[in-house]
Amino acid sequence: MKLSAFGRKFTADAGITSLMDDLGNAMASGEGMIMMGGGNPGHIPEIQQRVQEILAQMAADEGQVRRLVGVYDPPQGEKQFIASLADLLNREYGWGLAPENIALTNGSQAAFFMLFNMFGGDYGEGHRKHILLPLAPEYIGYADAGIEPGLFHAVQPDISFTDAHEFKYHVDFDALEVTGETGAICVSRPTNPTGNVITDDELARLEDLARQHDIPLIVDGAYGTPFPSLLFVDAQPTWNEQIILCLSLSKLGLPAARTGIVIAAAPVIKAMSGINAIMNLATGSFGAMLAEPLVRSGEILSLSRDVVCPFYKAKMERAVEAFRAAMGEDNCRWYIHKPEGAMFLWLWFPDLPVSSFELYQRLKLRGVLVVSGHYFFPGLPEDDWQHRHECLRVTYSQDDDQVAEGLRIIADEVKAVWSEHDIRV
Repeated sequence: MKLSAFGRKFTADAGITSLMDDLGNAMASGEGMIMMGGGNPGHIPEIQQRVQEILAQMAADEGQVRRLVGVYDPPQGEKQFIASLADLLNREYGWGLAPENIALTNGSQAAFFMLFNMFGGDYGEGHRKHILLPLAPEYIGYADAGIEPGLFHAVQPDISFTDAHEFKYHVDFDALEVTGETGAICVSRPTNPTGNVITDDELARLEDLARQHDIPLIVDGAYGTPFPSLLFVDAQPTWNEQIILCLSLSKLGLPAARTGIVIAAAPVIKAMSGINAIMNLATGSFGAMLAEPLVRSGEILSLSRDVVCPFYKAKMERAVEAFRAAMGEDNCRWYIHKPEGAMFLWLWFPDLPVSSFELYQRLKLRGVLVVSGHYFFPGLPEDDWQHRHECLRVTYSQDDDQVAEGLRIIADEVKAVWSEHDIRV
């Protein structure tokens, strides 16, 4: 089978493809794999109960069922949800949104595919622009979303040590360069994979750079504020027409509903609606209609703040405690990135005698599925930084006992690697 350049690119090996294949195969096999690789959210009883209540109400209403499954939404997305969301965000934050500032997509991944290729790539007459990632590591799903190669430029972070076995990444503004070849700046907040939350000051500095160069600042808030609020530090929700804010219903507990939300200047939303029409005809109604009562009442904010955030913060604290206990204090070099949000621990093993990909393979043989850290550095030269081969991403969103056992096996395998190479650092 002969394929075009597009076909070859999107059928080649990719980190996100490998991750989703691993998840699907492990779930299908039913062999008891400890699932610490993907970002599947935990099952929160309070959220599931509200979803069941809303589903029951919808199912009992013939008109609602017809809207849910029997008619196309416009390419911009379900109008009632969009209007309710604009009202909520204006009421809470005074953002001055109109419905023309919001579009829905079939999941956040689709939104970023559109945005990256709208602002990066070929501008004609040999002029190309890139997407600037000011803080690597970044989300695995970005890496292969560009139609053209070399779409991303990234910057190595500053690293500070915040505890004996804890560190934190910061944006290195001295190394950050915005040029005429930069089409947009993009940062996730909290960052998947590390749980890092860039500060309000860092975000303001990035916005200022974007404004100076008349380019958008894309903020991936799939785990962030104002919902689902998987944040364990203070971070203010921010939007203006310089910012493209991307939200999601997935981490609230609705990943299968595939509902991404883009808040941006009206011309951006109009362009995305056109792409939606070509790619999908329309976005799915299910997630928007399911969440609309929660948005209209404002309950989506209180559930995020009072239920979802505490649920993940408690799981994070248990996971950190379990890994610290498993590693012990035997002088092996290991660090956890300071967990400030999201649902992941980012583990760093300096001078690890094997690559993180080999460690991932060894752990898979022991029944623990994680993600090798090397996938999370789009836009950096392949072999420019050893650090990228010394990290793992693990999720703690699933059953606490399984997570603790998985972390124990990770610690055991890391110690075994060092023991095999007779290394004690």
